[in-house]
Amino acid sequence: MTRVQLFTDGAARGNPDGPGGYGAVLQFTDSKGQLHEKTLSAGYVKTTNNRMELMAAIAGLEALTRPCQVDLYSDSKYVVDAFNQHWIDNWIKNNWKRGKSGPVKNIDLWERLLKAKKPHQVTFHWVKGHAGHPQNERCDLLATTAADGDNLLVDEGL
Repeated sequence: MTRVQLFTDGAARGNPDGPGGYGAVLQFTDSKGQLHEKTLSAGYVKTTNNRMELMAAIAGLEALTRPCQVDLYSDSKYVVDAFNQHWIDNWIKNNWKRGKSGPVKNIDLWERLLKAKKPHQVTFHWVKGHAGHPQNERCDLLATTAADGDNLLVDEGL
């Protein structure tokens, strides 16, 4: 199984009702030691930071064409802790409810992320944002550039 590193970041201007974007960098080294890399990004007219964090992970996983072992790096505790702290298991068990706090937000994207994740073995890693991590900084630049760009998409789930 191919081992892939996926670095992700999301950004929103005027969160929660401004433009936003995501950035993702996929990397893997082939059997000859050659590094391969793919970058992904898109911007949206109106969205939230959490939705863009989720979209970065989704876009990266959906770009994979066969099952892989994926190390996913994100500065979003929202994304990483949902899996590492097993929040997502409880949300699903409780029909996407968080107890007295009401329904889980962004169910459409959580379901899409679960589907994108399914064929892969994914390990989630948290990295501190804006702390000089080269790939995280690169993803942040991709995300903010996309948010500030033209031809922004509509976030249908918002």
